Amino acid sequence: MRKEKDFLGERDLPAESLYGIHSDRARSNFADDTAFHKEWYAAVGLVKLACYQTVLDYISAVKNKYDVSRLPDALRDPVVFEVMCEAAFDVSGGKYYDNFIVPAIQGGAGTSINMNINEIIANATLLKLGCKPGDYSKVDPLRHANVFQSTNDVIPTALRMAVMQLLNRLEQAINGLRSSVETSEQAGRHVLRMAYTQMQEAVPSSFGMLFGAYNEALSRDWWRISKCFERIKVVNLGGGATGTGMAIPRFFILEVLHHLQKLSGHPVTRSENLSDTTQNLDSFVEVHAVLKAHAVNLEKISSDLRLLSSDISGRRGLELPALQAGSSIMPGKVNPVMLEYVIGVSHKVYSNDMLIAGLCGQGSLDLNPYLPLIGHALLESIKLLEGAVNGLHHFVFSGLLLQPEVSVDQALRSPAIATALVPSVGYARATEIAVLMKEKGLSVTEANTQLGYLPEERLHQLLKPENLLQLGYTLKGDT
Repeated sequence: MRKEKDFLGERDLPAESLYGIHSDRARSNFADDTAFHKEWYAAVGLVKLACYQTVLDYISAVKNKYDVSRLPDALRDPVVFEVMCEAAFDVSGGKYYDNFIVPAIQGGAGTSINMNINEIIANATLLKLGCKPGDYSKVDPLRHANVFQSTNDVIPTALRMAVMQLLNRLEQAINGLRSSVETSEQAGRHVLRMAYTQMQEAVPSSFGMLFGAYNEALSRDWWRISKCFERIKVVNLGGGATGTGMAIPRFFILEVLHHLQKLSGHPVTRSENLSDTTQNLDSFVEVHAVLKAHAVNLEKISSDLRLLSSDISGRRGLELPALQAGSSIMPGKVNPVMLEYVIGVSHKVYSNDMLIAGLCGQGSLDLNPYLPLIGHALLESIKLLEGAVNGLHHFVFSGLLLQPEVSVDQALRSPAIATALVPSVGYARATEIAVLMKEKGLSVTEANTQLGYLPEERLHQLLKPENLLQLGYTLKGDT
């Protein structure tokens, strides 16, 4: 064991642990075991790396122009920062994550997150220098690992980096789903089905039209998500505690983002109003609203497919891939588990949206103390949606089977198909055909044969899929 102390007292810690007293206090204080997002953890490492690289540039610039005595004591040995760059790089790759012990649900605006990673970087640096963890006289979590930084600019900047990374992945997933939906759209272009309004049969349509509508909705989702980067790329790094940049060299403030841009590949930009970006988190509300809209479309698609493939609908025009056994007691039962998963994910996103909006509104004066939970919910929603989108792509649409003979027969036996005859026989006669079909269970052809309203060849022409599915009708020709 080793002892560490702060102004509150002393604690015993495992001798080889990379976390320190600040992390240990946080773990004791916050009774939660929800895992912190590894993407956010790694992004903090990347931000720290950019900071240390900028510090090295600053040390070099000062030495070229001024006496080294003008530097703070902690900056007089650049070797420490060179090795801290190595440790921060390790963190940016997810290394030492098992030493990150602060839970996702916490208080303190992210100070516990920042201090846990400061301690990890400091102690990892000590090990690289051949020292023991906890020997903070050589490398200190605050004087060295946190130099020219504040929780209030490092942690939200890292959150934005993690969000951009995950949004990129979600974009790719949506495009994959769009591709498989488009394939289904092409396959179902001329496969008739009855459209439904208010859960009742309405007019003839096609699976191609249904899937085409899904594709349009997903295209809007992709477009909206691509625009989120404009909001999320604006960061407050260099602003310090409240955006004033107090106790931070102007050199650092102006240069640190250049390093972060190169390291991340993201077009991050410094806010024109650092105080605004520090205290107001409405951009997270805006981005999550886009995610909520995407969740709405995913739920609609999944609910439709769940209904159309259900036993309640009778003979089905489409069949879902069988993914797993659906019952421990009913042999051979298969359930639409992926669609249920997506619907559940959508409702989790809705609840996260309410949480994010509420807590962003709880920001007080110059800072929002609820950033950890806001960030956790935002990252959770993106990851859940990515999983749901990939599930629909790989386990639903990629194996979706249409049954044209069933859907065409259903369409021709639906009284609603009489709507297509209205321009030729009028509303009253079309109603007679529909009523006869319903009362006697006839097809439209059989009902017309009994009533004799249309020549057989004329009816056949009207019922061709290409004529039923065209946009409106004209008086030209025989259609």
